[in-house]
Amino acid sequence: MIALILLNEQQSELQRWSFPSETIVKIGRSPDNDIVLTDNLVSRYHLELRQITNADVITWQLFNQGTNGTFLNGVGVEEAMVFDGALIQLAQGGPVLKFQASSPVPTPASISSACDHAGNLPDNLFCIHCGQPLKVEQVIRQYQVLRTLGRGGMGTTYLAWYPDCSQNRTRPTSLFVLKEMNADLAQIEKARELFTREADTLKKLDHPGIPQFFDSFIEHDKKYLAMELIHGQDLEKRVFHQGPCTLEQAVDWMIQTCDILSYLHSQDPPILHRDIKPGNLLLRPLDNRIFLIDFGAVKEIGTPQGTRIGAQDYSPPEQNLGNPVIQSDLYAIGPTLIFLLTSDSPHKYYRRPQKNHPYRFHLPEKHPTITPQLRSVIEKVTAPKPRDRFQTARELKHALANC
Repeated sequence: MIALILLNEQQSELQRWSFPSETIVKIGRSPDNDIVLTDNLVSRYHLELRQITNADVITWQLFNQGTNGTFLNGVGVEEAMVFDGALIQLAQGGPVLKFQASSPVPTPASISSACDHAGNLPDNLFCIHCGQPLKVEQVIRQYQVLRTLGRGGMGTTYLAWYPDCSQNRTRPTSLFVLKEMNADLAQIEKARELFTREADTLKKLDHPGIPQFFDSFIEHDKKYLAMELIHGQDLEKRVFHQGPCTLEQAVDWMIQTCDILSYLHSQDPPILHRDIKPGNLLLRPLDNRIFLIDFGAVKEIGTPQGTRIGAQDYSPPEQNLGNPVIQSDLYAIGPTLIFLLTSDSPHKYYRRPQKNHPYRFHLPEKHPTITPQLRSVIEKVTAPKPRDRFQTARELKHALANC
């Protein structure tokens, strides 16, 4: 016998379906399914659960049929084995069902030990038969590192799996981004301060456009942050791979970015990101949502000034002098729009109009996607002095919406 329990955001039970003897359970929006869910993200025939008997061992297999995908413990799957307590999400942001088996079922470890992982594609992270990782590069505390995502000056970023973590979270996931601080930097006081500040800031933030913070810890004298994994691509890579964006796309993404900045700037004290740029804006294609990532340069207004942080071409003069203000984050929206719409480095358009005048962005008079109205917005938000720019993210958002 199995049961499927519909959960709310607080992981409380909303509805339960029991199947004492069925070997196939169909779930979807169509009324002829065994479980009918009316959410618009759910396909008419979204998924099937099938009982599989092999050598007297009974297991349950999930088969995705939905156009918006199915996620098992936070991992997108087409076909996977389901174990007691697993969380099944129908589409990203869709309803969540908890799978419950009243009769004994094999554990993942027992199935994995007998599984030869045959038939998996080279890029698979998890076995389509036993559901366990195909390769674990290393284990850091309770996190199993499946892949190295990137290495930079501040540290290394991993894709990590935390078995069974999803059962205790409001967002059903077992996959995380794990950030490791470089050992050499751990000896530098300023680097340690920035890393600790990032963790402390992320802990108290709760916004749909900011990856959720899960954990921070020290292991073998190295500092780590664990954050929600967002399935998407940053805007810098997107433009490099696909070319310039349309006006509608670029404006919509920057309006979303303004909403995130408005949230940060409304905190008490206001929080400055200080590193707004295309590479730190992640696009989730599933719902066209923008996420702001990399809070390594974050700062609260009122704390001591003086540290120069920010990306060249995207940070304003006062931030380059170590004196950022709220309008410094807004400034970065201008060069980000230039990059999105032209695929050129903003530096190409950064020049001094006349001798003894400050440097500014000067865009061509005629450009297929930069309208006169948008050009006016870019020129205002990148004014050399903060007092001449839009003063709040909300004000900038309204100006962009009118474009």
